[in-house]
Amino acid sequence: MAELLLELFCEEIPARMQARAAEDLTRLFADACAALLEAPPRGFYGARRIGLTAQLKPSVATEGKEERGPRIGAPDQAIEGFLKKHGATRDALKEEGQFWVLSKPGRTLEARALVAEAMPALIRAFPWPTSMRWGGTSSMVWVRPLKRILCVLDGAVVPFSLTQGADDGHGLASGDLTEGHRIMSPGAFAVRNFADYKAGLAARHVVLEAEDRARVIRDGITALATADGLDVVPDEALIAEVAGLVEWPVPLLGRIDDAFMDLPPEVMRTTMRVNQRYFALRKKDGSAAPRFALVANIAAPDGGAAIIAGNERVLRARLADARFFWDLDRKQKLESFLPKLDSVVFHAKLGTQGQRVQRLENLAGLIAEKLNADATLAQRAARLAKADLASGMVGEFPELQGVMGRYYALGQGEDARVAEAIAAHYRPAGAGDAVPTEGVAIAVALADKIDQLVGFFAVGEKPTGSGDPFALRRAALGIIRIIRENGLRLTLADLTGEAFFLYPQATNATASPDFGLEIAEAKRATGWQAPSGAAHPPMVVAFAAGLLDFLAERLRVQLRSEGARHDVVAAVFGAAPDDDLNRLLARADAVRGFVESEAGANLLAAHRRAINILRIEEKRDGHAFDTGYEAHLLKLPEEAALAAALEEAGTRIRLDIEAEDFERAMEAMAGLRAPVDAFFEKVIVNDPAPELRRNRLRLLARLRAAMDAVADFSKIEA
Repeated sequence: MAELLLELFCEEIPARMQARAAEDLTRLFADACAALLEAPPRGFYGARRIGLTAQLKPSVATEGKEERGPRIGAPDQAIEGFLKKHGATRDALKEEGQFWVLSKPGRTLEARALVAEAMPALIRAFPWPTSMRWGGTSSMVWVRPLKRILCVLDGAVVPFSLTQGADDGHGLASGDLTEGHRIMSPGAFAVRNFADYKAGLAARHVVLEAEDRARVIRDGITALATADGLDVVPDEALIAEVAGLVEWPVPLLGRIDDAFMDLPPEVMRTTMRVNQRYFALRKKDGSAAPRFALVANIAAPDGGAAIIAGNERVLRARLADARFFWDLDRKQKLESFLPKLDSVVFHAKLGTQGQRVQRLENLAGLIAEKLNADATLAQRAARLAKADLASGMVGEFPELQGVMGRYYALGQGEDARVAEAIAAHYRPAGAGDAVPTEGVAIAVALADKIDQLVGFFAVGEKPTGSGDPFALRRAALGIIRIIRENGLRLTLADLTGEAFFLYPQATNATASPDFGLEIAEAKRATGWQAPSGAAHPPMVVAFAAGLLDFLAERLRVQLRSEGARHDVVAAVFGAAPDDDLNRLLARADAVRGFVESEAGANLLAAHRRAINILRIEEKRDGHAFDTGYEAHLLKLPEEAALAAALEEAGTRIRLDIEAEDFERAMEAMAGLRAPVDAFFEKVIVNDPAPELRRNRLRLLARLRAAMDAVADFSKIEA
């Protein structure tokens, strides 16, 4: 077994690209050298390098194989072309049937030769998101100018060059040299193995592993903050980014001028994070502290005093810019920003942000009424929710949308519930973000996400397997989380229908042919007009059903991530699509408890047996069996007992489901276990008498119908 060390050394790589690049390098190398690998290669990355180390077999023998060639009697040109393709001569051909066959003997692949052969093409075609050319006339491109290639196997260089024909590839060739820190330890040094490489870099002020750099940053700024009685505002994403910017992280603390401490803490944190990659600190009571943490890439002789002073000057200028926007925005009412939204396009097919505000205002009021929340406040919050998009601060820092609207609303005396709804209507922004819990905020947040889903679905901009440019999956998960975590009882089909008809395009299909075309055609054909709260026509119901399917799929994804029985949700939704998510989940919980019980597991097995029998016999007879069995043909006591049990259980199940007493419905279904077991033990379904066979198959169809009324048990995983 031989150790391979590969490093591609270049100018500074953007931090956001480093981890993916290391993954791509290990994947591509594993694909190219799969026959040699003892174990998957391990990648590493940093500001100026990506690389990998792998354990390789010194060589590997390939098996011989045969290639079928042209037919016997084919023209000489065809035979010569076949031989040329495989690098063989006529002596290697033999006749088999009507064809010439080439026997290719196995060969031994040396690791050094295979790596040398694979690497030039891998490096030249490396899939960086963006690449650049530099210097001379070479066609070689890389994320930043590539400086060195280190490639050693078992202590010796694997020789290869990037020169390709007339293209010199910048004269780059493999070697055994790398470099340490640009300032603290300039110059190249040779390495022979990974341990030598890592230790040599550490001695030259480079922490190789990204996890180690992140730990130094995390522990360092935490220790400095603790010494001052402060806490670091958690930000793992920023730690990971900074770990990709520095090779020798040195945490330091700076001070914020008191003149800026009256700015909203979110403004200060965003300014520091976005513009300077600084870490915000806070006091023990949670208020903003007049300190910030930064990470230098050098251990300065003065302990970092000059670095801190320079960064404090830069931060003062940044905060002065933020102060300007803060003061300027507060000179006018939040509502005065709204006219600007009339010229901001939401989507080419869906109109402007100003038009969207009008829809949100109406939809939020409808939702608030269903939640018994204050509809007037919900409409007011929805009207102001997008206003800060036209403010100077949000224009500079889009991350603060909603946050600044809350501050501006409170400053102008709006109801606190309105202000909080403005801030919360984007939430949840991610898996770890809390959902709004107050009625007005819930109404606006749901209106925002439902309008988004309905609009983009109506113009055919649905997510695909390869992309979701309008974040519709996130919007769907937001709706699901808000409803689940607040225990809301909402009929989503009605809400999506209401949202659809709030778009002016929905009532003018001729002027807007791209918007809900099939639904608009159905409307025009029937002359149907939609008063608020009215039942929607069939095509609108179909449109809502498509959205419900999408939401149900997102629900299954969420349940799968939670380790829950997502197959049970699929089974319940498959039997009776439900737009009341909490009722759907309550029913799914009852079904889960049932199928995980002994009685449920046995009845599920019997259901599968009945389904298989029916599928075979229905295919044989060419039609499905109905549930109308004839009582006088129930000859055996076991089939009569099953029929009686099905009649009783069917009625109980229907009434219990209507009453939403799902546990009691499961109890009724569990009562079928004994008569079903007895039926399959004593009764021959395919009786020689045709009328008995037909009647027993109809009885099984009644069993299938009774259970399918609860859930589509075929979707339950074994």
